[in-house]
Amino acid sequence: MTEFKVYISDYDFPNLDIERSVLEPIGAKVIGLQCNTGENLAELAKDADAILQQYAKIPRATIEQLERCKVIARYGIGTDILDVEAAYEHGMVVTNVMDYCIEEVADHSISMAFTLIRAIPSYNKATHEGRWHWSDWYAPIHRMRDMTFGLVGFGRIAQNMARKLAVFGFDIVAYDPYVSESYMATCGVKKVDLDTLLQTSHVVDVMCPYTPETHHLIDEEALRKMRNDAILVNCARGKVVDNVALFKALTEKWIVAAGLDDTEEEPAKVKDWTPAMNPLFTLDNCIVTPHSAYVSQASLDEARRTAAENVKAVLLGRTPPNLVKPKAAPVRETVRNG
Repeated sequence: MTEFKVYISDYDFPNLDIERSVLEPIGAKVIGLQCNTGENLAELAKDADAILQQYAKIPRATIEQLERCKVIARYGIGTDILDVEAAYEHGMVVTNVMDYCIEEVADHSISMAFTLIRAIPSYNKATHEGRWHWSDWYAPIHRMRDMTFGLVGFGRIAQNMARKLAVFGFDIVAYDPYVSESYMATCGVKKVDLDTLLQTSHVVDVMCPYTPETHHLIDEEALRKMRNDAILVNCARGKVVDNVALFKALTEKWIVAAGLDDTEEEPAKVKDWTPAMNPLFTLDNCIVTPHSAYVSQASLDEARRTAAENVKAVLLGRTPPNLVKPKAAPVRETVRNG
């Protein structure tokens, strides 16, 4: 059987057993790299028939050096770290893993919001320092049923959140220029413009994709519009929120707290990262998780298996189940044969 070479650009799981169980039966050799920045990937994986990509950036310059690659498969949903158009121009297809962590990200984002609403970080710090009093909060605690919960973006994860949040009595509003008012209403959500959401929401929860249009969507101007008792939560891409502006907002008390699942510099993609690179890590009223909103054992296994199945389909000459289409260049005319 013809042997394919499948390189994994980088990975932070303990082994490659899942990928090998899917790909070795078709004659593929699975080769794990730890090139999480993407530097030198072209040299290391020059003879790849396929690349599985976690955090490594794969720009046009890298793609141009891949001599026989047929597919680049993302382990996640977003493709902002990959030049999709360049891949198709060079005879490759791109795949991702859709829908695998909708429950996890929704639950994580809600958990972050509830943790901050109930001032748990502040209380935890106080008790560990020997203080034992209900007034150790960073702002008066509201009843959830008296609060407005604002969703910036209303895709599948935000819709999942809306269903779960409704039982707590929140007034739920959402901003999304691509989703109709009538559809939001079927989910018990009121459609508003971004300014209204920022000005009225006790919780502003960012759940939109990262695009050139959403880069720094939550900037200094947006943060100044928010309530002074508001909480910001971002379990979308780190760069949707301007971290310099957020630090200013938190230290000057424009808002009371923030919860982030990733900071703007995206530490997983930065060589020799330390918390000193971002002053948000010095603040007690900003909680940060390590881009882990998508995590459960089930979601991790599902992402790995699905990404490998996408590669398997392409190598066998089939259409993969999770094809990412480029903005230009018809897919059928650009897929590399062989």
